[in-house]
Amino acid sequence: MTYKFETAESLAWVAKVRDFCRQLPEVEEKVDGFGHITFRVKDKPFIMMGESDGQPSTAIKTQMTTQEFLLQQEDTAYRRTPYIGQHGWVSFIGTDRVPWEEITDLIREGYARTAPKKLLALLQAKGT
Repeated sequence: MTYKFETAESLAWVAKVRDFCRQLPEVEEKVDGFGHITFRVKDKPFIMMGESDGQPSTAIKTQMTTQEFLLQQEDTAYRRTPYIGQHGWVSFIGTDRVPWEEITDLIREGYARTAPKKLLALLQAKGT
């Protein structure tokens, strides 16, 4: 299966997220049956990426408290991810409404929610 990204913005966004995720222990990138790019640890996804109306779409697994906080912000860029939002997933479309530093924090949180304790200890040892 190939992924369905058509715009330069989406491809650049995927490359940026990919570069960051490569720093995390044992992360694999896979394309799911819908053409979304997923980043996984031990075959469990913590990021899913697609394209919506020509813009990159990103979903990240978060703690329920983080999800609640993000969704309650005024004029938030985040929304509850359809179908899996009840498990703490949040989504946003585009690349300009959420600061990169916030996204990297959410990626780390998603990884931490998904990875086994052994890998988390390795991550902490690396200081990533």
